[in-house]
Amino acid sequence: MAGMTSTTRPLLNRRLAEFGTTIFAEMSALALSTGSINLGQGFPDTDGPEEVREAAVRALRDGRGNQYPPGPGVPELRTAIAAHQQRRYGLSYDPDTEVLVTAGATEAIAAALLALLEPGDEVIAFEPYYDSYAACIAMAGGTRVPVTLRPHEGRFRLDLDELRAAVTDRTRLLLINTPHNPTGTVLTRAELTAIAELAVERDLLVVTDEVYEHLVFDDAEHLPLATFPGMRERTVTIGSAGKSFSFTGWKVGWVTSAPGLVTAVRSAKQFLTYVSSGPFQYAVAEALALPDSYFTAFREDMLAKRDLLATGLTEAGFEVFRPAGTYFITTDIRPLGETDGFAFCRALPERAGVVAIPNAVFYDHREAGAPFVRFAFCKRTEVLEEAAKRLRAL
Repeated sequence: MAGMTSTTRPLLNRRLAEFGTTIFAEMSALALSTGSINLGQGFPDTDGPEEVREAAVRALRDGRGNQYPPGPGVPELRTAIAAHQQRRYGLSYDPDTEVLVTAGATEAIAAALLALLEPGDEVIAFEPYYDSYAACIAMAGGTRVPVTLRPHEGRFRLDLDELRAAVTDRTRLLLINTPHNPTGTVLTRAELTAIAELAVERDLLVVTDEVYEHLVFDDAEHLPLATFPGMRERTVTIGSAGKSFSFTGWKVGWVTSAPGLVTAVRSAKQFLTYVSSGPFQYAVAEALALPDSYFTAFREDMLAKRDLLATGLTEAGFEVFRPAGTYFITTDIRPLGETDGFAFCRALPERAGVVAIPNAVFYDHREAGAPFVRFAFCKRTEVLEEAAKRLRAL
């Protein structure tokens, strides 16, 4: 029969067999088909700063980046990334040998794990984790070892003893995400100090996903792991323009690290996309040089939206874990008499006209995440007000 293969082996590589269509695609389709408010996928519903968008238009018109940009990224952007790390964190990186531009943070994660892992290497990641982590570890042939963040006194916390116990002779790498998606936890100085000491003691590489670095609230502070003793030479730090400037479709991310690690990641990255986002790279270079007032206003706007949605969710009967960072709120549905996040999220569009994401998709231990549901608040104020009103009807 035409189109049939003669082999009985499944078409999809076994390493990826457990990764079907992402939950984000499923829930976004559900939002569309039911006309619901989509608080599932984490993308803003308005564009970022006008001057940054105009910088991209200018680059397009001037013919900058319309052909292949340099493999490591355009020099202007690499210089701007290095300047940003220096200005904000006192981290000094050479734009030529210690900075790499990627197709968003997602490619940075993929390239780092493909470059640094060999089959059988163990990777410790905090559970719940962003779904691409599991897929990228699998593609690299690594074994993921989850360490579960658990709710305690209103936030999800890391058990440092559990982390230490998870390290074995096969552990190659720690995959750290702070501010943490989906829980909104921001690791403290004490926690990061302990992680750094463990990495040095056990000679581990560390990949840190810091894409929400500019979205920390209340008394929380974002502290890059690379600033801790002994960490600069073993840490691959990942950042993103999409989350910091609300241009998620541009797919501009980056890696900063020591030369040997950047060279390794670039070796994998060049065979993934080779290069991407040419004109956008010039625009992001200008975005990174925006005054502190931009970042302050951005954070304050998101803080107001967090509080608006958190209040609405509390009034609707959810237990709310008010996030210290990111633009996501994790809730517990058990006070509503529910225990299954998947069933709850699939029914929510019909019940309330709102779409959310079941946190269980971010867990290996599905039962540990079963009662938790994530809502995104990176939306217009009037959209969040309407969502809160609809949810109160629950």
